[in-house]
Amino acid sequence: MGNYKWKILALLFLATTINYVDRNVLSFVMLDDEFKRFLLGVDVLDDAARAQFKVWMGYVDSAFKLAYIVGFLLAGWFIDRVGVKKGLAACMAVWSVGALAHTFIGGLRGLIGARAVLGVGEAGIFPASVKTVAEWFPKRERSFATGIFNAGTNMGIILTALAVPPIVLGWGWRGAFLLTGALGFVMLVLWWLFYRKNEVPWADEEAQTGERIPWGKLLTYRQTWTCAAAKFFTDQIWWFYLVWLPTFFNENQRFTEKLDLKSVGLPFLVIYLVSDVGSVFFGWLATHFIKKGWSVPKARKFTMLLCALCVVPISLAATTTSIWLAIGLIALAAAAHQGWSANAYTLASDLFPQKAIGSVVGIAGMFGAVGGMILAALSGVVISRVGYLPLFLWAASAYLVGLAVVHLLAGRFERAVV
Repeated sequence: MGNYKWKILALLFLATTINYVDRNVLSFVMLDDEFKRFLLGVDVLDDAARAQFKVWMGYVDSAFKLAYIVGFLLAGWFIDRVGVKKGLAACMAVWSVGALAHTFIGGLRGLIGARAVLGVGEAGIFPASVKTVAEWFPKRERSFATGIFNAGTNMGIILTALAVPPIVLGWGWRGAFLLTGALGFVMLVLWWLFYRKNEVPWADEEAQTGERIPWGKLLTYRQTWTCAAAKFFTDQIWWFYLVWLPTFFNENQRFTEKLDLKSVGLPFLVIYLVSDVGSVFFGWLATHFIKKGWSVPKARKFTMLLCALCVVPISLAATTTSIWLAIGLIALAAAAHQGWSANAYTLASDLFPQKAIGSVVGIAGMFGAVGGMILAALSGVVISRVGYLPLFLWAASAYLVGLAVVHLLAGRFERAVV
């Protein structure tokens, strides 16, 4: 069992990687002028058309987030009900259909529809992964294990940044959606063939038995709102990076040099390799503190504070003229976000028994998607009218605000009795 749990973790890492490839392809396709002209229905891209495109992409991203919310409403409950093998397999099938559907869109409505199907399916990855970690890893190892599978988010973006621009340049934007969309079906086969449930619960944990907990009841627990707050204030920042960073590097007027489809890969390789380190390091750090005798609340909140402080300098990224300084600041912030996220997801297993973890992560993820949807709806308008500075200022402060709310809600980290 000791070795097999790492194989399970490798499956989760690979699934998370493919999940993020599929959701992030659009961010790089957005740099392609042919795609812009197709979506807008114009032959020439003037300034007005480019501004309109940004506003539309904000709405498209908001639609994805709305679908993600619906997905979380269903995924946590569904996965707690049928188990992670069947639950994650079903989610993979839905998101892969949505990813492939991007290839065949005929315009804006088709794109919104494809993003909606993708969002509903992709919402299952984190409830399933966190629940799987709770089944296979003891409490003292969970934030480290979560940090490892969560690093797949960065690997997915790295692969997208390196592979998608050349595909778009060589085979067009439809080819990019076609090739990447097929990956989910490959992952579905691997998951179904190799995953098995751990039938021996940990001595310090409750067995996965008993009645499933209704969402309505879970929403009455302060612990649920603690997990939700940790995601609501910060997931929106991560999704802002995913959607708008390629355009930021391509069009920001302050930079003395800009990136296009031919040159965007290297900076994203730097940013998300650093993010991978942050995910694993800050996940390990909380585990290290606990093993040294710190209480779980102290270790978790101190690690999250370090992450929040590392994000603060990102506000300078919108004012510097050096694209490489901006890349460095964003890399640090992205690494800190991933460390925050690894610990925020682990809050669910800190505060709830196994039978409720999938649902609690689903609720928390839903509120994270609500925050993301709100910011997505505003981002295109803010960028087209004011620029990027207000969004980076909010990014710099969101984690400290989130931590303050978590601290107020969490109290002494009392474990919920459900």
